[in-house]
Amino acid sequence: MKYIKLFENYIEEGVNDPGILKAFFMAGGPGSGKSFVAAELFGLPKSENMGSVSYDLGLKLVNSDQAFELLLKKANIDMGELMNIKDKNPAAWDKAMAVRDRAKKISKGTQKMYINGRLGMIIDGTGKNYGKIEGQVKELRALGYDCYMVFVNTSEEVALERNNNRPRKLPEEMVRKMWQEVQQNIGKFQRLFKSKRFEIVDNSEYGNNTPIDLVAKEISKFMAQPVSNPIGKAWIKAEKEKANRN
Repeated sequence: MKYIKLFENYIEEGVNDPGILKAFFMAGGPGSGKSFVAAELFGLPKSENMGSVSYDLGLKLVNSDQAFELLLKKANIDMGELMNIKDKNPAAWDKAMAVRDRAKKISKGTQKMYINGRLGMIIDGTGKNYGKIEGQVKELRALGYDCYMVFVNTSEEVALERNNNRPRKLPEEMVRKMWQEVQQNIGKFQRLFKSKRFEIVDNSEYGNNTPIDLVAKEISKFMAQPVSNPIGKAWIKAEKEKANRN
């Protein structure tokens, strides 16, 4: 499959990959502009390719929504009508949900292969489920990863406005609920990642009021630092010793 071929190319980078054992979590509710911020911060290509890569930083994007939207197009399902068909066309809705399940499996499989190679990742999600992210962070730290979060924040009003302008709109009530759930997790995320590895981007307005450049500098500093996780340091040492023996 396509994502397996992508992985085979990436895994050859090995222990000297610039993003080795670095994991960035993106969090923010619907309409927060996470994709825009991630592209600006990490130099991601603005494309629909589910294998998006930040070549400068050596980071691979993990985003099931990206795969979902691509697969919807291939299935000839209109993203803009997705929520409208739930009650009007149950068969079409079931087909869309099957596509969603497939996208999640692809994303999960891709992420698993990245982890097997200890490759650097950008894990894109809403952040509404704190327990899920906490579990992922604990798993990655146990494998030697240094973890970092960029929380993209907006006002509820801006989130609703942007949602209405998206091709794949969500019901207003759902956006409000998710926005509130994400907001309630900010403090928990700060404690989980600690202040030096947690950044908030206020993305209520695009342009000079968004301190993306300042956050990008902090990310560059983090990327320039050697891996600090003792498990990760031991893994890197062992891989280099193995390479020298060969």
